[in-house]
Amino acid sequence: MTVSESFKPDVPAPDEITGPWWDATKEHRLVLQRCARCVREERAGVQHPPRALCVHCGSDELEWAESGGTGVVDSFTVVHRAPRPELAVPYVIARVRLDEGPVLLTRLQEREPDAWSIDDRVRVAWVDLDDGRALPVFVPDAAPAHETEKGS
Repeated sequence: MTVSESFKPDVPAPDEITGPWWDATKEHRLVLQRCARCVREERAGVQHPPRALCVHCGSDELEWAESGGTGVVDSFTVVHRAPRPELAVPYVIARVRLDEGPVLLTRLQEREPDAWSIDDRVRVAWVDLDDGRALPVFVPDAAPAHETEKGS
């Protein structure tokens, strides 16, 4: 899903560590780094943002794993004063805790700012950038948490 609006921020250029992450965004795929050593030792070992070493054990045995793209709102704030004149306000900046564990700092969209709550279920959507890359943003998950738990 692509979310279209005037939100087109400047983003850093890919480097040797972040390049694979940015490449995946071109295909609207959310990937996370996973540490092979941690997996062997029965730890989660999943991290974001991309780094050269595992934040859990210091290993460089990192690989890329597809994320399900769902999670919960961990914390958020409503921005009423834009840092740049071209940004429409209000908008919501949030920490989303992915179901795999890592936290992403992102925007929440497709809901009025005052309608968001902590622990709301969300899923990834994408804002396409002019250079072919995309940024993950999050929108309300279609299935309420109580329905997901029941298996409906």
